[in-house]
Amino acid sequence: MSNRDKQMELKDKIVKGLDKVYERLLEFKKEKKSELVIMQGGKIVKIKPE
Repeated sequence: MSNRDKQMELKDKIVKGLDKVYERLLEFKKEKKSELVIMQGGKIVKIKPE
């Protein structure tokens, strides 16, 4: 396995981990009924997760 293949495999694992964290964050925000702060169009916006 080349160095590039190892980097791609690591990148895939990191992206999957970030997706999982994002899903858990949304579940937590829904459970606590709190706002989610995001950046949208260069502005900071607070939204309610549904």
